[in-house]
Amino acid sequence: MAFKESLAIMKKALIWGSLTVALLAVLSGCAKKPQKHTMVKNPYEKTEMVMGTVCTLSIYDKGKKSVIDKGFKEIHHMDDESTLTRGGSQLDKINANAGIKPVKVPADFYPMVQKALDVSENSEGSFDMAIGAVTNLWKIGLPGARVPKQSEIDAALPLVDYHDVQLNDKNRTVYLTKKGMRLDFGGIAKGYIADQVKKVFKENGVTSGIINLGGNIIVMGNSPEGHNKPWQVGIQNPVKPRGDAVGTIKESDMSIVTAGTYEQYLMSHGHKYIYLFDAKTGYPYENNLASVTIVSKKSIDGDALSNAAFDKGLKDGLAYMNKKPKIQAIFITNDKKIYVTDGLKTKFKLDKHTNYKMGN
Repeated sequence: MAFKESLAIMKKALIWGSLTVALLAVLSGCAKKPQKHTMVKNPYEKTEMVMGTVCTLSIYDKGKKSVIDKGFKEIHHMDDESTLTRGGSQLDKINANAGIKPVKVPADFYPMVQKALDVSENSEGSFDMAIGAVTNLWKIGLPGARVPKQSEIDAALPLVDYHDVQLNDKNRTVYLTKKGMRLDFGGIAKGYIADQVKKVFKENGVTSGIINLGGNIIVMGNSPEGHNKPWQVGIQNPVKPRGDAVGTIKESDMSIVTAGTYEQYLMSHGHKYIYLFDAKTGYPYENNLASVTIVSKKSIDGDALSNAAFDKGLKDGLAYMNKKPKIQAIFITNDKKIYVTDGLKTKFKLDKHTNYKMGN
């Protein structure tokens, strides 16, 4: 059995130009009008290995270098609360008390649980916060990754049901009603944490920056090189090395999150198993989608909805996302076609050198 694990886990987007930040760089035009805030040409920047991936924070506002460390302090704090790879986290406590008793969680953790349940309900289980009993069997992206026995999967499936998650908003408690149930926030935690870092940045006067948590990208404010100039964001070619984009969009103060088949997977007997799981079968998806990119104001929406849309497939996924006019999506298929939601049809620009074609 061969196992390949990428350093930048789960999701990626590419923004490219003069500044390179892990999966992302920036391209922007020149300004004719003065900026309200003084910007630095070379950003204050720091990279750390957190949450099992490479995280880079960049700030362009002059005099705001110290805010970088405040951002990383928030990342480490929330990672300690939501990880499943180290004992003692809030998620670990919730799972350990499944079928036993409700667990009270901190005020800064509870909104992530609420959002996870909300998306689970809204997507009718396409994103299921209770997928942990299945993902814990496969452990894709972790030491000991393997293909479970069918009997193990069959035993885990009855434990995967967001309907069995009970929240008490007044007491701020979380209760898993069946023993053996497990929450897994791998599909939502980085988005929530990215939003929390943005909150820290804003509270400390940052107006222009990039938050990159292993490919969960937030471009904060506008590009530093132009008055009201958006960032130019390149969408990664799912079968090429990082830095090869199939097209671009221009965005300001937005999150870009991608779920794809190419970053984290398990190879077993010549078969590729991706990290995205079907809660109905207990197996990784095998459909015609290579990636789904979500463009949204909040990164937590992009994180959860990229998984939900991937589950629904191209046709139903497009229909599902088109019902959310404030959130946009880009679907790339294995046969090299690109489909975008209605709000991106005039904004997405296909790269002239790519061999991908527009599907709609």
